[in-house]
Amino acid sequence: MTRRLTVLREAWPLAEAFTISRGTRTEAVVVVVEIEQDGRIGRGECVPYPRYGETVENVMAAIRGLEPDLAQGMDRETLRAKMPAGAARNAIDCALWDLEAKLSGIPAAQTVGLAPPTSVTTAYTISLGTPEAMFKSAHKAQSRPLLKVKLGGEGDLERIAAVREAAPNSVLIVDANEAWSEAGLAESVTACAKAGVALIEQPLPAANDEALRGGDFPVPICADESLHVAADLEGLRGRYDAVNIKLDKTGGLTEALATLKLAEDLGFQVMIGCMVGTSLAMAPALLLTGAAAFVDLDAPLLLAKDREPGLVYEGSIIRGYDGALWGGTA
Repeated sequence: MTRRLTVLREAWPLAEAFTISRGTRTEAVVVVVEIEQDGRIGRGECVPYPRYGETVENVMAAIRGLEPDLAQGMDRETLRAKMPAGAARNAIDCALWDLEAKLSGIPAAQTVGLAPPTSVTTAYTISLGTPEAMFKSAHKAQSRPLLKVKLGGEGDLERIAAVREAAPNSVLIVDANEAWSEAGLAESVTACAKAGVALIEQPLPAANDEALRGGDFPVPICADESLHVAADLEGLRGRYDAVNIKLDKTGGLTEALATLKLAEDLGFQVMIGCMVGTSLAMAPALLLTGAAAFVDLDAPLLLAKDREPGLVYEGSIIRGYDGALWGGTA
């Protein structure tokens, strides 16, 4: 067996600036892994995330550090044991899934035992801004059935009200990205309930979310930054009603499958989410969506241009599943 590893940095301009509580970006910078064996190439994509101490440079270095192991045929389970969860492992893991599909002639969806989705409704993200700016964005997107609203702390009550006024018929998810305080939690949750919000993501910092334990909140609370891998789930019981599973946090599809199964067993609602990347990063996550109460795989809609071939979006609907992009046999 001879394998060749290629690690690429790619920058994909966004259609417009994207802002959350931690900052603003104008492009999606991703790392792509290609593993070639017997004339076939498996690909995976990850998004290094500074919140978790990741940079493009240290992620690429971590991937290249496993080049000898990959050349000798390291499989996904060995990878999961040898490398910590995070973006680097995600790109390698997904590349190995894609390579296996191409070498075996068995699509990744069949290997994991999940039917490829034919139609999935994704949330569409409203970037953090002034209430006036968010009103305009939400009004423009008011025909979309599910909106994810980025919040940031001070001024959020006005932002929530503005978005609800602009999109009266959309289901709303709000994502505070750890920006709320324990002191203002009750008021913020009450405002969300008044606006008919269906889910609140990560209201408090992950290091301070014990304050959520035993809270009788009128809106379900979802863990994002507080959840990375399956082993985290038991400790989230009593604090969260739902969990957001992202492959860049779990370190790939392999761990995401284990996390999804345990989350279901423990009674959590599940969201399948993403970082801001291309369709190559969305495709493996799409296999998990059949079990999800909420899907947030809209990142390609935020790009000025997606890679080709890419997923097909019709409004907020992701149509079909293209194995030529990832996980197919060709």
